[in-house]
Amino acid sequence: MRLILASASPRRRDLLARIGVEVAAIDPAEIDETPLPRERPADYARRIAAAKAAVVAPRHPGAIILAADTVVAAGRRILPKAADAAEVRACMTLLAGRRHHVLSAVTVIDPAGVARHRLSDSVVAFGPLTESAIQAYAESGEGVGKAGGYAIQGRAEAFVRYLSGSHSGVIGLPLFETRALLKSAGIPLG
Repeated sequence: MRLILASASPRRRDLLARIGVEVAAIDPAEIDETPLPRERPADYARRIAAAKAAVVAPRHPGAIILAADTVVAAGRRILPKAADAAEVRACMTLLAGRRHHVLSAVTVIDPAGVARHRLSDSVVAFGPLTESAIQAYAESGEGVGKAGGYAIQGRAEAFVRYLSGSHSGVIGLPLFETRALLKSAGIPLG
């Protein structure tokens, strides 16, 4: 069965390879990812993952489509995918010394067009961070383009005091949930 990844994220492809899943093609969905007014972070993540899958599915009849979205939330506030060092700095300043949620929603559409959804909710706590540590991280460029302005699989992992949930979900694709969805769509995973 052909698996189409509706994401341009190289991290998601790498995570799938960890569980022995080969992606036949990558076809990113270009959709509006603007949160709706008063939209809760979990609802937003689910909506975006489902929308990505729905846009890509008609382009690949008979294939399995996998789409995901990862959201970093401080309370009910959805943090942006940092566009530049200034946004990375703002996100890291907000997250320093506190807990936040990382929500990773996954949608899989099987060859018959049936969509299945899962959500991973992980709690991450950063230790206190000095201004110089935040500045150095922002200047590294690692957090640019990342939800919440950081990459747990990189330098930011040293800031994590506590993590409860899915490490792979914080990276961008919760493997436990993804494996279950792919198995239910017909991919043999043992």
